[in-house]
Amino acid sequence: MTQSPLVATPGQTIGPFFHFGLPYDGGAELVPAGRADAIRLTGIVYDGSGKPIPDALIEIWQAAPDGTVPRAEGSLHRDGWTFTGWGRCPTDRTGRYTFTTVAPGAVDGATARWFSIVVFARGLLNRLFTRCYLPGAGLDDDALLASVDADRRSTLIATADDDGYVFDIHLQGEGETVFLRFPAHLD
Repeated sequence: MTQSPLVATPGQTIGPFFHFGLPYDGGAELVPAGRADAIRLTGIVYDGSGKPIPDALIEIWQAAPDGTVPRAEGSLHRDGWTFTGWGRCPTDRTGRYTFTTVAPGAVDGATARWFSIVVFARGLLNRLFTRCYLPGAGLDDDALLASVDADRRSTLIATADDDGYVFDIHLQGEGETVFLRFPAHLD
């Protein structure tokens, strides 16, 4: 019997189903809200028509404030003090996500500071990757940001507010967020 070649399957064929098992208590709280250096990272996920998506899921990965990459375990069982640099948050009925975290430091001698963001949403066969840069020093020197067309760079830069930063994500249409493709990421 001749065996057929293996074919990649989409990350999600219909749904979304992730709200049944992926969100967990404390997933959006990388640090306790009362921590002295805690900030809020929030935004709204929009579809191609500019409507908020109430059933998306956002993950963030980030460096610690000193720029080191956390290697601690415990993201799925928060203990209240171990910073793992990873969180997961579903959007609410208005399309909003909100993380309580700390501002990431610049990694590997760079000066730009950023969050890695992964988006899961209805209509996507696979997740989307992007970055959320914090406004300020180092943006002009960041290689990835410099590789993006000048008129689209603003879609990767958060705006500061009184509690932290706002980063809206547009999946399509006007103001579409720049999404990244990793070499190992399947189409």
